[in-house]
Amino acid sequence: MGLLSLLTFFPVIGVVVIMLFQRYRENVSDTTIKLLAVGTSVATFVISLIVLLGYDRTEAGLQMYNPIPWVESWGIHYALGVDGLSILMVLLTTFISMLAISSSWADIKDKIAQYYIFMLLLETGMIGVFLAQDLFLFYIFWEFTLVPMYFLIGIWGGKDRVYAAIKFFLYTMAGSLLMLLAIIFIGIQTGSFLLQDMIAGRELFADAAPILFWGFFVAFAIKVPVFPFHSWLPDAHTQAPTAGSVILAGVLLKMGTYGLIRFNLPLFPQAAADNAQAIAVLAIIGIIYGAIVAFAQKDVKKLVAYSSISHLGFVMLGIFSLNSAGIQGAILQGVNHGISSGALFFIVGIIYEQRHTREISEFGGIWTVMPVYAATTLIVVLSSLGLPGLNGFVGEFTILLGSMGSEALGSNAWVFTAFATTGVILAAVYLLWMFQRVFMGPLDKEENKKLVDLNAGQLVIMLSFLLFIFWIGIAPSGFFSLIDASVADLVSSSFEMLSN
Repeated sequence: MGLLSLLTFFPVIGVVVIMLFQRYRENVSDTTIKLLAVGTSVATFVISLIVLLGYDRTEAGLQMYNPIPWVESWGIHYALGVDGLSILMVLLTTFISMLAISSSWADIKDKIAQYYIFMLLLETGMIGVFLAQDLFLFYIFWEFTLVPMYFLIGIWGGKDRVYAAIKFFLYTMAGSLLMLLAIIFIGIQTGSFLLQDMIAGRELFADAAPILFWGFFVAFAIKVPVFPFHSWLPDAHTQAPTAGSVILAGVLLKMGTYGLIRFNLPLFPQAAADNAQAIAVLAIIGIIYGAIVAFAQKDVKKLVAYSSISHLGFVMLGIFSLNSAGIQGAILQGVNHGISSGALFFIVGIIYEQRHTREISEFGGIWTVMPVYAATTLIVVLSSLGLPGLNGFVGEFTILLGSMGSEALGSNAWVFTAFATTGVILAAVYLLWMFQRVFMGPLDKEENKKLVDLNAGQLVIMLSFLLFIFWIGIAPSGFFSLIDASVADLVSSSFEMLSN
């Protein structure tokens, strides 16, 4: 557990060092602050790789898990643990955070120390969410992530940043209060806030499970976001600084899908089965609605934001297929979306810094002056629309495989699958339409003729994204092997009744 604690709180060490430098060294240069922040994020990523090296992929249960009594009279523990449901999320968090912090080097010009402090604190909160195995501790990390993200949007965002930050905060906080009530109720019934104790004692709150399920579900659905809880997302993405959008799409949204898998499915298996079809309908609506609205956008950043609603509809469908293929596909597609959408927001940020506009109509023909930028963008776009050989296809295919064979979705499972596949077609429409309008055609605007291609730092970040886009697309078995055992254990222990 010491290693997991180090991983979780190492970014805080970076925060303390930055604050000490500011306090005790006069005229600390911006470059020094940036180096400290980037170095901290790189070291955190290295620690996550050490966790991966010590992880036994054949083991289904929690690893590096040793709960320590915290408030014994209330059954609250300091408990961190990692398994197949969380290992990829932890790695995604440290990877995306490292790239987001590095990408901020030239973009952030005001209050630089404060910016990097909030970024590192956000990383600690996100890692804690994926590792916490006590629901009291989980709730602390869950709520804590709101604070740095609120300030990142509210201080370094666009012209409507305060509105977007408050909307983001209030939406998530409102849903979280329902989850808090459910956590307290279950903790009282079972006498413990440890997740394993709650799962073992789920018969104690079985009568209230249908209501408790929705308490958790609403909190996580807002974070995903699931239709109709999605309206905060386009505003937050549009107003957030580039790195904030990268982390928001890359990691924060996955906290919602992770929460559904980690808590809703094992704590309330019968309620999950009973509501699977209704939630699958919401997922399908999200897939189609997000794609149609994305196509109508004139702002390329809003287009990518609505595409997230569509793509995460696939993840929701996979989760509530309630079988191994669907849940495995959902976890991997969460990683895929984090990489592809994170890369897309980084791409938008590059061109915004030069043109200070995101209007699609302001561009056209820029492949001529930015060939490397255009070529790498095309690969990311193709991965996002699910081209075979790239990461997006693997996750979507596995999810559709799971939904087609889902007993939870009943005899009409093929109908859900058929409607979901329309999302693949629609994604190709709006993404290729955007690419054609921005990169192809005549270079007829003078401002675009002055655009500069990727610099060395930007190219390294793009290649980092592309590495995993190709790796997962070509050789996904290594990633599936990390989650196989834990997903199989979750399905067998929670949903055997579906096949009876």
